[in-house]
Amino acid sequence: MKLNVEVNGTTFTATLENNAAVEAFMEMMREAPVVIEMRDYSGFEKVGSLGASLPTSNSQTTTQAGDIVLYNGNQIVIFYGSNSWSYTRLGKIDDLTGWEEALGSGDVTVTFSSRSI
Repeated sequence: MKLNVEVNGTTFTATLENNAAVEAFMEMMREAPVVIEMRDYSGFEKVGSLGASLPTSNSQTTTQAGDIVLYNGNQIVIFYGSNSWSYTRLGKIDDLTGWEEALGSGDVTVTFSSRSI
């Protein structure tokens, strides 16, 4: 499955994991895209509240730029750096060209929408 991730007018494609959290996230997008206000955190990630809880299957993970994960069941985190923590993996950006530039250094609005392949 694929997902569109729009940041500051630039759309990226992500390949999704096969887990219950992804299924629930995709169900949220069935009617309309999911828009999340994300804040910069620690200079390596953007974090935003999903407004709902998804099923978790957390495991200790070392993230890389482009990873999309679920934190605490209700926070979406997108990475432009690396971190090690316990997350539920949701997906990964396919092509990181322009990723860090699109995210910038401050807060961003990110729109997640389903994509047919």
